[in-house]
This record gives sequence, structure tokens and C-alpha cells, in this order.
Amino acid sequence: MVFQRHGQNPIKTEAKRSWLNEPTMISINLAKLNQTTENREDDNVFLFFTETAVEERRSDLRLSRVARVCKSDVGGMRTLQRRWTSFLKARLDCPFGDAGSPPLVQDVFFLQDEDNWMESLFYATFTSNPEPSSTCSQSAVCAYKLSDVRQVFRGSFLTESDSGGWVTYVGAEPFLYPGSCINDEMRAGGVVSSLNLSDTTLLFVKHHPLMEGAVAPVTGRPLLVRSATQFSRIVVDKVTSLDGQQHHIMFIGTTSGWLQKGVWLDGEGGRIVEELQLFHDAQPIYFLQLSSRSGQLYGGARAAVVQLSVRDCSRYTSCHDCLLARDPYCGWDLLTGLCAAVGGASDASMVQSLADGDVGSCPYADWQQPFTAVQLTAGVAQFLPCSPDTNLAVSWSFSGSVLQPGPRLVLLSQGLVVTPSSTDAGLYTCETVEAVKGREHRRTVVRYRVQVHDKSSRIQDVAVIVSAACAGVGLMFLYRCCRQKVKNHVGCGNRGRDADMGGTEVTGGGGEGGALR
Repeated sequence: MVFQRHGQNPIKTEAKRSWLNEPTMISINLAKLNQTTENREDDNVFLFFTETAVEERRSDLRLSRVARVCKSDVGGMRTLQRRWTSFLKARLDCPFGDAGSPPLVQDVFFLQDEDNWMESLFYATFTSNPEPSSTCSQSAVCAYKLSDVRQVFRGSFLTESDSGGWVTYVGAEPFLYPGSCINDEMRAGGVVSSLNLSDTTLLFVKHHPLMEGAVAPVTGRPLLVRSATQFSRIVVDKVTSLDGQQHHIMFIGTTSGWLQKGVWLDGEGGRIVEELQLFHDAQPIYFLQLSSRSGQLYGGARAAVVQLSVRDCSRYTSCHDCLLARDPYCGWDLLTGLCAAVGGASDASMVQSLADGDVGSCPYADWQQPFTAVQLTAGVAQFLPCSPDTNLAVSWSFSGSVLQPGPRLVLLSQGLVVTPSSTDAGLYTCETVEAVKGREHRRTVVRYRVQVHDKSSRIQDVAVIVSAACAGVGLMFLYRCCRQKVKNHVGCGNRGRDADMGGTEVTGGGGEGGALR
């Protein structure tokens, strides 16, 4: 049941399966149209939910819905008293996954366009298999334009036939379009409130709440699709890049505690810019709140809340990483040599390449990467680490040739495990790789100059070291023995001379000389 309280008189939905059938409410959003449209239409309220479909043959099939009601709706005078007179609903489509099991909406964020409300967008997350234990689920983000949603509510209605099926209504419709919100045209005709609506109009709404058309995403397909993950929450921010274009940045929470930052670019589709694990333990993200003014994002689980800056570009430590990330928040500052937020910056001090990730404007020094000398033992598996600061794919090469996994090579996300032979000595290079519009960009992360020693030569080296050490210890022992014998010999000679001298004592005077007594 959906209700709104006007003073002491709550307005609620009609208790009919055709209105709501085992619904799960997801989101409620207000579109302020009264002061932004020419005919001063009443503000619209949009409700997103899932429910068991009454119009489908499968009795257990659940669908995603969007419904609309008017903010100032107070119910009808005789028909639909204290009931919504404007409640209409339609199917919400996001085409991906199994066609026989439609994905279900999980969260909705309303990105308002204050200059043109009809261009406002609803961003919604969907999951094809919302069961927490599912390992084969897919998730997606679809966007819907406010004007497209409203257009569906101007279309044809479905009606229940005598056989129990649902078909398109082809009969006559009331003079005032059912479900319409009060506007200046209606006010001029004497309809200033839902109490003024005719019984004919209200009876039609009561029996025909379901629209025939479905709301389709703006691109006809999802902006993003991810496998083996479940999106839970979404918020969206707007940022202006250095070229003056505005971009929408999506922050998507998952049931495993990851935060994914995505962007959709014209002609390229959506992509993930960054992924962050918000909590030490894997916890579903139940709450996301964005403060665009302060640039802070707040994420919450059942037992923890985190705060982070959406404009933190410090993780991109080089010009290559900064530009190849194509993060609309970030640009490379040529004066400071740092990746920084572009807000308030000018083209003169910063460079950015969102279209193709062109790193040609990076300083030449950024291209250079020294190598690390490493000694490996033949036949022994050893690890060469490579941990880039970005989420880009990693490629390894040996003396200019790309390495492929094999019996003696294991390519991991954090490095290379190599079991070398004597022929594997040379230069190993780890690079990040990103393809942008068919153009491949590479950046060196680390280089290793590898020398390989045979086990036998390594054993010989150890034997030589041990022999040298033993010889050194023997010589030291012999030296100490000889020195002790010399001391004993000298001491005995002094005592003889003292006796011959009648006990004359020689005492040191603190200097080099002595005194005789």
C-alpha cells in the first residue's frame, strides 16, 4: 500500500491486485514541475518498485515498475474517496540477462536538471538474479529520461478481459485524460482539485491502472553491465571537464562492499573508472549519500560508515596513470607535477584527455622507468612483483616479446611467477595496457634486469664462501694462539731480570718514560 497524509486524511492505493500485487518498494522521487512547466502542472511523484505481474501468464513472475501520482492528489468526491485518483503504473525495462527472467530494480537515483526538468534522468541499478548466494548473477545500470517516463503515461491502457488475460483497451476514454495531474488548462475548466474530477474519469482510473507501454532506457540498452556482482545502491554526480562538457559520474555500491565509480561517454558506452573496497570485511553497502557541494561521499553498511572524497586524484601517481584513467574529476597539473581535481582549474595549467586517453602531452621524464637488478636461481620458482596503482590490465614482456602463460610462467594480477632456466636471463617489463577507441596505450610499471644462476654454480659459490670463512676462522685462531705465546714468553723474561736487579721496581709515570726506585 502507498499512502500520503494530507492533514488527518491519508490518501492510499486501492486494495486491488491490479494496483499493487505483492510489491517491494524501492524508491520515491519528487519532480518539481509546478514552477518549471509552462502550464504549471502539479508536481509529480514517481514510485519505483517490483511486484508479481498480473498481466503475465506465469503467476510467479516479478517485474520492475514505475508508478506516478500527483503531489496534491486528495482523492475523489464520491469515487476513490481517500484513494489516489492519479495512480498509474508501467513496466520498467532494462534489457540484459535472461529474457525469461527479467532483471529487478534495486535502487534509483534522480539526477535533476534545474534548467530543464524534462531532461532530468533516473539512474537505476538492476540485478538479473538477486539471490545473495548466486554466483552467476549480472548487474546493470540503466538511465531513463523524465520526459520519456511521462510519455508512457500518456499512452494506451491495458484492461483485463473476460478470459482473465490482459489486453489493450480500445474503448472510449474520458474527456480528461485519466491520471493527469492538475494544470492551468484543467484549472481554467473548473478542475482545481482531484475532488472536481468526474466519476467517469475516476472509475476508469480505478479499473485501468496499468499502461500498455514500457519505459525504455535512454540508450535502448544498459549503460553498464557487470557479471558475477550484485549492485545494491547508486548515486550520481555531475562534473564539468576542462573542455567544458558535463559528465555524469556513477557511484555504485555492491552487496560485497565494493564501491565502483563509473562514467558513460557518448559513442563509447559506460566503463568503470575505479573500484574501492569500503570496509575491511565484505559487507553489503546499504546506504550511499553524496554531497556534491562538499565533494564527499558517505557509504554505510550495517556496522560501519565511511566518508571519502570523490575528487581524490592522488592515487594516480604519474601523468600516464592520470590521463589513461580518463577520470572526469582529474587532470595532470603541469606546474606541480601532480594529478589533481580539475574544479576551478584552467587549460593553461592542466591537461586532460577523456576522449582517447592521449598521453602525448605528458612530460618526457614520465616515460622513463629505471630497472631493478635481480638474481634468480635456475629451476626454482620465484616471484617478480608488479602492483600498478590503477585497475588497468597488466602485460609482461621479456626482451621486447610479450610473455604468455606456460609451464615455467604464471601470470598473476600482482606479479609474475617464473621458474627460469639459464636462457631466461634478460630484461622483464611489466606494463599497464588500455585500449581506447582501437588505440593501445602502455605504461611501464616496473622493469627487472634478471640474471640466472645454475643450482650447481650456486652450490659452488656457497662452498667457496664457506671454505673462505673456515680459512678465515682458522687463521684468526692461529694468530691468537701465537700472540698469547709471545706474551707469555715476554712476561717470563721480565721476571728474571727483576730478580737479578735485586727487586728494583719499574713504575709507569703515565707517560712514555718511567721512574726507578
